[in-house]
Amino acid sequence: MRKLRATLTIMVASLALLEGCAPVPLPHYAAYKPRRVEELLVDSENLRQAGDEWERFWFLDQPSHMTPFRTHGGTGP
Repeated sequence: MRKLRATLTIMVASLALLEGCAPVPLPHYAAYKPRRVEELLVDSENLRQAGDEWERFWFLDQPSHMTPFRTHGGTGP
């Protein structure tokens, strides 16, 4: 009974440690060049949009009203 319990414990521990992520880091992007380019474009576009949303959240995309000239935020002449 003791050997069986020890064997089961070792098996469960090894499965828990090796489950999920590989011990060696796997490449993030595909090896096939056209697909890799597409993945890189998607990632860079997502990062650009995150920056735009950050500016919108903090109202950094609005015109500054601290200028010596009159600033109108709307459209028109």
